Amino acid sequence: MPTRRHQFIRPIVAVTMVAASTIYAIAQQPPTPTRVRGTVEAVNGDVLEIKSRGGEDVKLHMTPDIRVAGIARIALSDIKVGSFIGTTTVPGPGGVQNAVEVHVFPEDMRGTGEGSRPWDLKPNSSMTNATVSDSVVSNDGHTLLVKYRGGEKKVQVSPETPVVTYVPGDKSELKPGAKVIAFMKKLPDGSLETDRVGVGRDGLTPPM
Repeated sequence: MPTRRHQFIRPIVAVTMVAASTIYAIAQQPPTPTRVRGTVEAVNGDVLEIKSRGGEDVKLHMTPDIRVAGIARIALSDIKVGSFIGTTTVPGPGGVQNAVEVHVFPEDMRGTGEGSRPWDLKPNSSMTNATVSDSVVSNDGHTLLVKYRGGEKKVQVSPETPVVTYVPGDKSELKPGAKVIAFMKKLPDGSLETDRVGVGRDGLTPPM
């Protein structure tokens, strides 16, 4: 009887080990990026070809309802108390977050992605979409207190920090040489699809 029990247990152990190793292997795979930043190389039908900032060639299938937004420069002084903004930040001294960029949302985009989350622009960067509740102007720029559901942050914006806003865009702007940030997802067949692209105006590289 003990011999039969061991013979029965061995296959179960083997199957369990194989399953565990498979799950581990999947867990170790890097996640598929959800956005690509770079320069448009070509547009062939519904395929957008981008040379990423890392030098990779990326092909994205554009959905029929793709949304294209222009990204235009504005002044630091255009950030007002009450503005709904998004900002990429990295940790600074004293708990203050240093802004890498700030984008001011138009009023009809208020509330978009509200909250704070990790971001992939720079190491240790985060993206915070929130309302400016206070702004202190100094020679070093603006110190903003931004509030979102469940939290708040103090953000230092220097005079050199890129500040932009979204303006109406058009698919015709997706042409060779345009600087873009495209949001994408991986389809079951392994191809990549995008339904949302931001394109820099007047040679601007989207800073977010």
